[in-house]
Amino acid sequence: MNNQVNADPAELAKFSDLAHRWWDRQSEFRPLHEINPLRLEWIDGLAPINGRRVLDVGCGGGILSDSMARKGADVLGIDLAEKALKVAQLHALEAGTTGIRYRSVSVEQLAIEQGASFDVVTCMEMLEHVPDPASVVEACAKLARPGAWIFFSTIHRSPKAFLFAILGAEYVLRMLPRGTHEYQKFIRPSELADYCRAAGLEIVSMRGLQYNPLTRRYWLSDDTSVNYMFATRKPA
Repeated sequence: MNNQVNADPAELAKFSDLAHRWWDRQSEFRPLHEINPLRLEWIDGLAPINGRRVLDVGCGGGILSDSMARKGADVLGIDLAEKALKVAQLHALEAGTTGIRYRSVSVEQLAIEQGASFDVVTCMEMLEHVPDPASVVEACAKLARPGAWIFFSTIHRSPKAFLFAILGAEYVLRMLPRGTHEYQKFIRPSELADYCRAAGLEIVSMRGLQYNPLTRRYWLSDDTSVNYMFATRKPA
């Protein structure tokens, strides 16, 4: 990376415009609220976060950050969408959530400041929104302590993902605003695996996220053809 910030101004503006709706469970962010318990349980099952120092990269309005803090983690949530961060901070105050801080900083800059500082790093639903996802993965690896866990989630660049994540979610079911995702920014699992290995991370587990629009139920599976998550570790 050069000295430019690894962020797309249009993406930041998109999420800033919606910032006031982050904690409305019937808003465009309803899917994030509904999948959050699944993600939290998966993360905590592999890397128990109580008492651990946790970094949430691309935290947005703080849905995952807040829930990890309530599990007993010492959480730092970072994002470059200023309005979303303000919403996250306000929610923490209103909900009385302790053990959580938010900061506007790029993950690459934080890696320079606080290398090898975190027991767990999460980067969920963020890689498909930045110009250089490999740079984010590398920075996450640098921020992790030896033996730490690093979790990623993103969307497969596949015909099925185009059908479900864009046409289905944005146009048919209207679960997300149109234009939330750009197909060419989706990332194949093989590509994310390459980014992780290049950053020196060991891939421990990969899970897919399934959704039934009739029952509005989400569950984890081995099907990684649309939404999927990686659990990786930094060698001790």
